Amino acid sequence: MIKIRKGSWSLACATLVLGFMLAVQLRTTADTRADLSAQRAEDIAARLVETEKERDQLKQEIRGLKSASGGAEAGDEVRMRAGLTPLVGPGVIVRLDDSSRKARTGENPNLYLIHDDDLLRVINELRAAGAEALSINGQRLTGTSEIRCAGPTLSVNNVRSAPPFEVRAIGDTNALEQALKMRGGVADTLKVWGIELVIETADDVYIPAYKGALTYTYAHETEEEVAP
Repeated sequence: MIKIRKGSWSLACATLVLGFMLAVQLRTTADTRADLSAQRAEDIAARLVETEKERDQLKQEIRGLKSASGGAEAGDEVRMRAGLTPLVGPGVIVRLDDSSRKARTGENPNLYLIHDDDLLRVINELRAAGAEALSINGQRLTGTSEIRCAGPTLSVNNVRSAPPFEVRAIGDTNALEQALKMRGGVADTLKVWGIELVIETADDVYIPAYKGALTYTYAHETEEEVAP
């Protein structure tokens, strides 16, 4: 019968207990690391979801800003085309005045005066030549502007003006000038009666904004296209 010494038995027991403790510690460490990894993965996943939400929100804000910016630019363009903003650019300044001649016996003295149709012809020629903005004696012309006789004066935007008249136009300087000077055109017709018409070209023609109110009583916006 083999006899086990007391000291050897104690050592064996101690070794066995130590081995068991090491195994438990290793298992615990592994489980802890696994738990930490799982927790870390959950934290990363949660952070990723939050980041994606922030990204989507920022994208939406950027789209909103772009839309607002585009709307503002479109609004500025509409206001400019409607004549609600002052403009400056190359163009012509046309000065017209009544004739200094005296009517001969039997002639109608009104032939030597500037009338609304004379100004209308000047305006139409300038528009046909590509004028982008027009004014008469500081009154900006819009789609609703009127040019009509009002006794000895002319009414533009319901504001009365007397000669001399100054017509300003922004556009291709050469095209605008040639439109008025063409043979048999408005300048030649007015000169027959001695009405003064002087054309000056400039690189910085200033045209003020329309000062009236653009209101519509009967017309309203529609998205439908109606055949003429």
